[in-house]
Amino acid sequence: MIVYLREETDMTTDGTMCAQAEPAKPVLSALRKRIGPQKFNAWFNSSTSVSIKDGEVKVIAANPFIASWIEAHFVADLSAACNEVTGKNPSITISVDPALSERLRKSQRDLQANLVKRSTNGTTRGHRQVDTKLRYKFEDFVTGPSNQLAYSAAVAVARQEAVPFNPLFIHGSCGVGKTHLLQSICNAVAQNHAVGGKTSWKYITAEQFTNEFVQSLRNKKIESFRRTYRQLDILVIDDVHFLAAKKATQEEFLHTFNTISSAKKKIVMASDAHPRMLGKLTEQLISRFLSGMVVKIDPPDQKTRAKILERIASRLKMRIPADVLDYLSLHIHGSVRELEGALVKLSALVELSGRQASLEMAREALADYLVRTDSAVTLGQIETMVTAFFGISPADIHSSRRTHTVSLARAIVMFLTRRYTRMSFPEIGQLTGKNHSSVVLAVQRIEKMLAENQTCRWMTPAGAKSKKARELLDLLAKQIETSMRG
Repeated sequence: MIVYLREETDMTTDGTMCAQAEPAKPVLSALRKRIGPQKFNAWFNSSTSVSIKDGEVKVIAANPFIASWIEAHFVADLSAACNEVTGKNPSITISVDPALSERLRKSQRDLQANLVKRSTNGTTRGHRQVDTKLRYKFEDFVTGPSNQLAYSAAVAVARQEAVPFNPLFIHGSCGVGKTHLLQSICNAVAQNHAVGGKTSWKYITAEQFTNEFVQSLRNKKIESFRRTYRQLDILVIDDVHFLAAKKATQEEFLHTFNTISSAKKKIVMASDAHPRMLGKLTEQLISRFLSGMVVKIDPPDQKTRAKILERIASRLKMRIPADVLDYLSLHIHGSVRELEGALVKLSALVELSGRQASLEMAREALADYLVRTDSAVTLGQIETMVTAFFGISPADIHSSRRTHTVSLARAIVMFLTRRYTRMSFPEIGQLTGKNHSSVVLAVQRIEKMLAENQTCRWMTPAGAKSKKARELLDLLAKQIETSMRG
């Protein structure tokens, strides 16, 4: 039986009592001690469901942003907590189930936004570095039309010889495989190093780069910091959009970039959006990013989704009829994590019910899930594009913050979600933590701005920016429609 863990209950996600929950509780307790009660309550209490089966830990998050944040910050801690309690090193998978959004409280959304802001401002204390045992490899990556070019470029970078482009900049929404490719490059380079290569490399997130830079200034070790990064053969940096609004860090990264590039060394980056769509980045950095190869990963098409589902089902040791896989691949258009979330949920229901997976069971069990993802673009993808443009985080959209920039971005997310998805006002409200009337008012606000061709204004570290509403919405809509065609 799959055991679903929550700090406050011994119940599975469908509300039934689970007799086997008790033995696994120490894992969550150990995790809470490692990361502290504040972070645990923000990211694991109610916003996720955690299951353990056959030595594998499955984390299901309420939305793609939470899944990405847990993957970037807590995988090593969760693995260590499991090892501490069980004496084993488990494999960890992270997926998404939008139904969990209903459990998120307003205070929890605000706490997430505050932690993200503090962390990305370089004020995090006791921050742990990326686990040196990177999880992803090229052989586990499922290719298709939406990601083949990015995959080929990543493989080329991982080879020892020079490539005709530098840097490589990969962008796309949460959960489409950017981190998978970046870590695969590093694992391939490490393997080459083990058999005689001498390539020095480093994988890090932009947030961690920021924190290291700030700490080096405080401890007067800036020269050591610069040697660490500027002498690398390959610098791989994830979540570059987190450099937004950090002027000093951007300047330092620009010098690091120039030093590595001028030495004919390689730089690989990933971001939620195209460099031109990243708010609050300097023009110097944007021009450097555009000087190499910029490639987008779109959500997978149906054939690729089917291949991904087959791979996930095999890993979960599930026997899924072909008609069920076809049904899921046809109706779920979101990220790889959302595909995995659907299969994990179906797997849990199969084991709890003792029945075989069937098309009827899939339709009934995942009805609510499918309603929220049955469109060519999802709310999560829209959030990614809009927040990257305004230089804020998805956590801000879900919080109760009402600054002018956050309020404008939130209204645009709701407006575009209504335009490009089948979600109702109440469904959008549930996933963004707002009520039905707030969504209606937000959509009406943007409609009025468009009708009157008003000017949208928002703040950046360099001062106020403005753009006509119609021009701004057309720019964002173009990005969404490009994703839909992909």
